[in-house]
Amino acid sequence: MLLQVKDLTVRYGGHLAVWEAGFTLGEGEVLGLVGESGAGKSTVGRALLRLLPEPGRIVSGAITFKGRDLLALPEAELRALRGAEIALIPQDPLAALNPAFRIGLQATDALALHRGLSRREGKGVMARLLARMGIADPEDALRRYPHELSGGMRQRVLIAIAFSCGPSLLVADEPTTSLDVTTQAQILRLLDGLRSETRVATCFITHDLGIVAHLTHRVAILYAGCLVEQAPTETILTAPRHPYTRALVGSLPLDGIMPALQGPPQACPFSDRCPERMAICDTAHPPLKSVGAGHQVACHLY
Repeated sequence: MLLQVKDLTVRYGGHLAVWEAGFTLGEGEVLGLVGESGAGKSTVGRALLRLLPEPGRIVSGAITFKGRDLLALPEAELRALRGAEIALIPQDPLAALNPAFRIGLQATDALALHRGLSRREGKGVMARLLARMGIADPEDALRRYPHELSGGMRQRVLIAIAFSCGPSLLVADEPTTSLDVTTQAQILRLLDGLRSETRVATCFITHDLGIVAHLTHRVAILYAGCLVEQAPTETILTAPRHPYTRALVGSLPLDGIMPALQGPPQACPFSDRCPERMAICDTAHPPLKSVGAGHQVACHLY
């Protein structure tokens, strides 16, 4: 198994952002991390690279990548992994690219660091990658500043940077959120083609079940930082078991708001919004239980 996450717990100060989340990821596999805003999806993705913004910290758990404990690695060894073995595609390309530097300078940093290429050699590699990304004049794009490119072109630049050193694991944090529908479809086709070709394992963070249906093999549903259901994509879309997952799949409106956990949950975090709420939901937190092949759900109904 390429990646194993076990009992991952993350805090931001007094706020418990992720509680004992766990999943695995094999070579070439795409796992969709799904949930509404604030569910903890991006926090899990950032934790995989140990790039949590302050005051975020990993409280407990284990992240094992190719047999190595990422939480025990010194920072120097982590820097050698980031961008080379593990790559990130962030959700906001304009924020991810430095507005003060030309694309060519930023796009070749990883190649210089991890592959020892000169700036000129790196630009040659990036020009070829950008051409594969569908940018008609890649040399011109490398000479430009981020604000001179469209949103779709900036996202293609970030994808090229992420794939430039041949990573084994890709964390894609809602990479099409800021794009129009047509450009979004183009970017998704591009990502799927690159994943199939390179066999890169992907943790795809999204709130869009349409993307999940076309791009992922398995899905993990997060709610209030807790993993509430995990199953193969087809199972999630056709036979969801958790009431929250059923609401997402059915595009059903939910009353109330998602709670912000301060400590370990003492009850089901979804109980206040659940149409199938029972007395036990208010007094005990349901553990993940197996309800089928590769299918787990955290719900007192089962």
